[in-house]
Amino acid sequence: MIVFAFLLIALIVVVAAVTLAVIGGGSEAVLPEAEPDRVADALPENRPVVRADIDELRLPVAPRGYRMAEVDDVLERLAAELAERDARIAELSAAVEAGTGPVSLTKAADQ
Repeated sequence: MIVFAFLLIALIVVVAAVTLAVIGGGSEAVLPEAEPDRVADALPENRPVVRADIDELRLPVAPRGYRMAEVDDVLERLAAELAERDARIAELSAAVEAGTGPVSLTKAADQ
């Protein structure tokens, strides 16, 4: 009976110590604040994406890998902007070849 009482008291002391360590004592927190699990530096909304934006992009890692929804959003945005740029490049190339572009390379070289 004495051993049981000793073990019970020891268990209560250990549980109390762990609880106080996790909760923290007073104004100083024992555990650091957890970082949010969202993209910290998201792609800019007010301008087109540039190479530096992609180089600085860090997608949050979930316990089983990347968050698929976050990755899908980024890839959809990049695909849409690349398609828009490709269309604009094709439009400008066609205009230059037809001689109706802003400045034709042959016309600029002649002047």
